[in-house]
Amino acid sequence: MEKVAGSKKVAQENIELFGTPQLRDEAYVVGQVTQVFFQSSANFYKVLLVKIKEKNFDWSENTITVTGNFADIKEETPYRFTGRLVKHPKYGQQFQAENYQTEVPNSKEGIVTYLSSSQFPGIGEKTAQKIVGQLGNDAVNLLLQDPQKVEELGLSDNQKKSLLANLRADQGIEQIIIGLNSLGFSSNMAARIYGYFQEDTLNTIHDDPYQLSIHINGIGFYRADQIAEQLGFEADDSGRLRGAIFHVLYDFSSSDGNIYIPGDLLLQKVQQLLEEGRNVQIDPDKIADELINLLQKRSLVVENNNFYLKKYFYGEWDIATELGRIMTSDEEQQMPTKEQLSNDLSKIETQMNIEYDEVQKEAIIAALTSTVFLLTGGPGTGKTTIINAIVALYAYENNIDLDNVRHLPILLAAPTGRAAKRMSEMTGLPASTIHRLLGINGHEDGLPEEVDDLDGTLLIIDETSMVDTDLMKVLVQSIPDKMQVIFVGDRHQLPSVGPGQVFADMLESDVLPKKELTKIYRQGEFSSIISLAHAVNEGKIPADFSQQQNDRSFISCSAQQVPQVIAKITEVAIRKNNNKDDIQVLAPMYRGPAGIDNLNELLQKIMNPHRPRQKKIEVKGHQLRIGDRVLQLVNDPEKNIYNGDIGEVVGIDIGNKKEKAGPDSVTVSFEQNEVEIEKKDWKNLTLAYCLSIHKSQGGEFPIVILPMVKQFSRMFARNLLYTAITRAKSKLILVGDIDSFKQSVSKVSHNRLTTLTQRLQAELGDGDLVETEDDIDQQNSSESSINEKKIPKQNQDFNIKGNVIKDNSSQDTENTQGPHILTVELIDSQQIDPMIGMQGLVPYDF
Repeated sequence: MEKVAGSKKVAQENIELFGTPQLRDEAYVVGQVTQVFFQSSANFYKVLLVKIKEKNFDWSENTITVTGNFADIKEETPYRFTGRLVKHPKYGQQFQAENYQTEVPNSKEGIVTYLSSSQFPGIGEKTAQKIVGQLGNDAVNLLLQDPQKVEELGLSDNQKKSLLANLRADQGIEQIIIGLNSLGFSSNMAARIYGYFQEDTLNTIHDDPYQLSIHINGIGFYRADQIAEQLGFEADDSGRLRGAIFHVLYDFSSSDGNIYIPGDLLLQKVQQLLEEGRNVQIDPDKIADELINLLQKRSLVVENNNFYLKKYFYGEWDIATELGRIMTSDEEQQMPTKEQLSNDLSKIETQMNIEYDEVQKEAIIAALTSTVFLLTGGPGTGKTTIINAIVALYAYENNIDLDNVRHLPILLAAPTGRAAKRMSEMTGLPASTIHRLLGINGHEDGLPEEVDDLDGTLLIIDETSMVDTDLMKVLVQSIPDKMQVIFVGDRHQLPSVGPGQVFADMLESDVLPKKELTKIYRQGEFSSIISLAHAVNEGKIPADFSQQQNDRSFISCSAQQVPQVIAKITEVAIRKNNNKDDIQVLAPMYRGPAGIDNLNELLQKIMNPHRPRQKKIEVKGHQLRIGDRVLQLVNDPEKNIYNGDIGEVVGIDIGNKKEKAGPDSVTVSFEQNEVEIEKKDWKNLTLAYCLSIHKSQGGEFPIVILPMVKQFSRMFARNLLYTAITRAKSKLILVGDIDSFKQSVSKVSHNRLTTLTQRLQAELGDGDLVETEDDIDQQNSSESSINEKKIPKQNQDFNIKGNVIKDNSSQDTENTQGPHILTVELIDSQQIDPMIGMQGLVPYDF
């Protein structure tokens, strides 16, 4: 409770800054809370019934419904609420509170009643009268402002403790919520901020508001900078510099998928961000000073003048180290020989009535004689055939009954629900998402550091190109010794949404057993789509691109015409008895006439037109109706639904409660998983008649309609177009202008800035290695999963010259004597090493 007192003090000292509890020209109501109708488990939002004692607006009844963001509301306790009357479309007039506080009585009788209530155990009426007799009618405020006054009252230790603790509890959290509300934070965001900083919330914002942008997902640098400027922080304050550095690092990773940023680019972007935010010039040396400070505190990692957030630097090393562990575990395993597998594969061919060619046999046998194996190939190259053969041969070698799925040691998984479903349909065996396989529950602020080991002997991961650094780290940590793992994917597809290009880097490293399938096996009726995909991958638009094919066609039109053309295509397809769920539109961007948002509204009118008395809800400016196809936008493992899952709205319950707000819900059927989604999570649903190409990864749709116009030019990329084309299973309709398709093919996307390839080569290859101690985080952990790390030898000295942090690894430091105080001038003149005393340390020690 001491921290609460500190927060209370800050709130009192900065009352004008964080917002006064009551503005006299606002509407207010004072009264006792007689009932809490509703309270959200995810934030501070509550609906209260208040018995009115005092008010300054017209209201004929003696009770009123009050809504707002409140902390721990106590029934039968008097509160003062300030805000305004609003009219709810369903529940009528309510009082919407913007601020609130416990209403401390100002009469002797009122204070005695308050202090002798059950809220203050051990303080009876006689003791309460004694307190008021000595401190007067302002006793409560005096005790809050100066807790030492309690020593003058002659109370027992237990009474003093009860009095102060409950006074602080009554006021502290309220002031935090009031402070956050006055800064414009929503109920959800206020809950997240308080959940992280707890009683130190206002202290933290007061001392360093940029901690919000560093630690709270959803609060960026600009929002924190507005608060900081309001608080009087200078443009070159160290906290502002630090906040800008982390903002650039996070943005460079989250927006572009990079693992690191070069030092000169980091300085440039940070300086630009700082100067644009306040329109003042910032000395780049001060930015460099703050970078040095962060490195010395081990808040960041630098290697070869590239700067990393710690989680991604260590994440790549963990992936490499864990794969090295799995690879070396084969020394203890008794694997079948190639000759044995070859003989048994012939038996499998007979059983399955199939004949594999030499390339396929090589891939199957190589996979089962490796502890880690990479299988890659484009559409139609037989990846599914290889997976089925691997499963069948592995089961044969190990006497596994594939019909006994409850105790199957073969685990199949993919990054998304759609991909897992496809995998299950292809193999006839159960497959799950990677999240579900790992038993990962909801982690809003990231994945857990560790999970339990998987139970099985063979693991096959499909669509591995979609797996990012964070998820791959957790996945490989869960793979026990003696388990074989096969990663399958198409390296030419879009990389993961999250940072990294893990599958591509694993293939590029050349230290893991792998096989790339290039021969196209799926021919005949559907070969036109496959041949188009391979042509695009090779940087070509085939001569027959605009000609009508059995399975694909091209319709030339402008961006403005795209909606009309897609509407016509959809209507014709439905008239030809195609299932509505078979038709999927894909687009690169959300805005514009040919964008995802506009096309979804258009397609909703065609595929699920509004009918009289049809139930519907409003979500982020658009309607969701029963029968709508919807997309889940975030992972919710507890409900077994994940980002990218597609479902259908099968029920809407908007409640029928006249006296209190009800928990409205929407029921969505995801495949065979029917889920009830509460109102607070409706924002995680959107229409799915048109999907982004990124969101379509891992899925396959019978009919794909793909618009590509010049308005999408900033998204043009060969792998984007390739990914979209390969989503079409039976029919592909290309819409737009041919030049846009040609530009997409000609634009090769840049590789992300990653170092996993080098980590793998250092761990599994013949790189120049050095054994180091565990990193600082693992030293603080009592249960480190990795006892030793291997990283390349290097000298991490650096200096600042020409406003760029430069690596000194190639320079010899001759002088060991000299100044002992580090200054920018000494660094600029190269008279002193900024990392003095840190020789011999390597990045992993950070």
